[in-house]
Amino acid sequence: MPVIGELIKKAIELGGKLNSENSPEKDQAKVLNHLLETAKDTAFGKYYGFKNILDSGDISKVFQEKVPYHDYDKIYSEWWKKIREGHEDITWPGINQYFAVSSGTTSKSKYIPVTNDMIDAIRKTGIQQVVSLSKYDLPPDFFERQIMMLGSSTALQSKDGFLEGEISGISASQIPFWFQGFYKPGPEISAIENWDDRIEEIAKNAKDWDIGSISGIPSWIELMMKRVISYHGVSSIHDIWPNLAVYTPGGVAFEPHRKSFEKNLSHPLIYIDTYLASEGFLAFQNRPDTDSMALVLDNGVYFEFVPFEPENIDENGAVKADAKALNIGEVVENKDYILLISTVAGTWRYMIGDTISFTNKEQAEIKITGRTKFFLNVVGSQLGVHQMDKAMEAVQEKFNLTVPEYTVAAIEENGEYLHRWYLGKDSGNADEASVKDFLDAFLRENNKNYNVARSKALKSIDVKIVPVNTFIAYNEKEKRKADRSSFHGS
Repeated sequence: MPVIGELIKKAIELGGKLNSENSPEKDQAKVLNHLLETAKDTAFGKYYGFKNILDSGDISKVFQEKVPYHDYDKIYSEWWKKIREGHEDITWPGINQYFAVSSGTTSKSKYIPVTNDMIDAIRKTGIQQVVSLSKYDLPPDFFERQIMMLGSSTALQSKDGFLEGEISGISASQIPFWFQGFYKPGPEISAIENWDDRIEEIAKNAKDWDIGSISGIPSWIELMMKRVISYHGVSSIHDIWPNLAVYTPGGVAFEPHRKSFEKNLSHPLIYIDTYLASEGFLAFQNRPDTDSMALVLDNGVYFEFVPFEPENIDENGAVKADAKALNIGEVVENKDYILLISTVAGTWRYMIGDTISFTNKEQAEIKITGRTKFFLNVVGSQLGVHQMDKAMEAVQEKFNLTVPEYTVAAIEENGEYLHRWYLGKDSGNADEASVKDFLDAFLRENNKNYNVARSKALKSIDVKIVPVNTFIAYNEKEKRKADRSSFHGS
């Protein structure tokens, strides 16, 4: 009888019962009040009159009236740059020790302040996610297994008095001592900077570990599993880790990776999705009977939502100053919104770059539907990443292909526009002309704007099927292997 696992499971179930049952609106109002109260004496808080906002009769309304929208370039040049120059109390009290560095998709390189309060918030949300495991049908001994957390290197770089790295590396470097026994590949291997060297060490040590769950970006995890399988000459990852039961993806949509990912398994896993960005831990899947994620409404992040409509977006993909933002109580289901956040890291009405749609307003559950700059709309087709991913799922199902990577662009040839698709095939065979006809018909049926564009300026589409290694080689060349800004919808 796994006594320790039974105790841990009972404790997790108790933690789930003790969770707050506040309404989304009440939780968010408390978060906004806390953010403004804490930052009222910062340079940002004084400039925008946080004390007056707090004294007003309608804090959320006045907050929207007084504080403008910020994209990364605006908030960095006007505020965060001063933090890197060594000034304190700029957008959050004190001065942070860490900066999360991201190659991102809305700017060349992003340097996001990571405060101690944000690290605490990420840790607390991680605990909430663990608590949610009590809702899944997992045996008690699962809670005695080890957790493989594969992110960027925890060997942070020192620059200008700050420690820099990707948010996954910063988070992993702050793992509490009591968790060290569960955490793999462990601090020494996680600190190896070179990706291939780190994966090789994981492969060498894999048989010594009893992994029950894995978390990380799908393409990273898949590459790791393939190397472990090859190193030990086995047929599936379950030959090495027979108790592997849960996978927590993040960073990109998992569905386009599912077919190639599952080729490395001998039995199904439970998938629990997460939304951990450089700016914070924003959402996670907290129950088994949905594939949507619940926004974290009570832990250091205040959310706003701008309808994703042409009149609200400028030519650079930024929210227009006069666009109306909605709070959590004003949104509707099945409509795309641009996500804005204000956080304990000192981001204020910040456009993170993602679009989301509510699938269940009552439970504040969402799906990420795309990127504000990753909508292919050169000739009015208005194709979002979510729609492209769905099309790839349909292609894989129809033609028995595995296509973990793809890219598409609008090309002008001989004065006419076409969409050219490159599909990175891992296995299977299909005629390019047949795939083209099916893909075109699927998009016509599922996107009215695309259908209109195909009768006007978008004269045709083209499909090229190439080995998936073409994509991997490009990522390696650019030193962005399996990065969040990979080819999906680019």
